[in-house]
Amino acid sequence: MKRRSGKCPAFAISKKMFCYLWTDKKTDEPYILMVEGKYLDHPELEEGDRTKMKIFKVNPNKDLPIGKIKGILQKALDLYRTGIIKIKD
Repeated sequence: MKRRSGKCPAFAISKKMFCYLWTDKKTDEPYILMVEGKYLDHPELEEGDRTKMKIFKVNPNKDLPIGKIKGILQKALDLYRTGIIKIKD
C-alpha cells in the first residue's frame, strides 16, 4: 500500500486508490473513505448519496475502534487479493 501525496492522506494499491482519511466539511469530524465501498458490507459503513464509495465515521472524542477499522481494511484488501477489484501488476 502506498501513501499518495496531496491535500488529504490517501492510500493506493498498485496505483489504484484504496482509501482516504478526511474530515466532513459540515461537522468537521474525521472519517475513512473506502473507494470501493460498494463491495463492502459492514453495518458502520455509510453510503449516503455516493454510488461507489462508503465512509466510516470516527468519533474524535473517543479511542479509535481499532478492531472495526482493521476488519474493514481487511475486507477491502481481500477485494484486491481475490481479484474482485482488478489491479495492474
